[in-house]
Amino acid sequence: MKIIDVKNAQKMKNPFKIDAAQIYNTDHAVAVHMTLKAGEKLKPHITPVDVFFYVLEGEPSIEIGEEKVKVPADHLVDSPAKIPHCIYNESDKVARILVVKIPKPTEETKFL
Repeated sequence: MKIIDVKNAQKMKNPFKIDAAQIYNTDHAVAVHMTLKAGEKLKPHITPVDVFFYVLEGEPSIEIGEEKVKVPADHLVDSPAKIPHCIYNESDKVARILVVKIPKPTEETKFL
């Protein structure tokens, strides 16, 4: 059995310059634990595979295509492949999000 201490997992360098740790990586899927401090956001981008976002803490705004909605904790957002998306923390509190990409991408993410 492999157990990951998510809050103490090694942080990864990323183009968004946010607190993120890849906590799962197999031939089939990738999972990242992401923390957005107040005012932080991702750059809009397109992922070549399906992604889902599970909000663990806070209430970030998640934008998929033309829709942008504040999503409370314990809610999951589906983001289909090849649709522009972005996450914003427009609050004054921390937001933590579990990001899962299925299947594991074989192409690069495209930044807008």
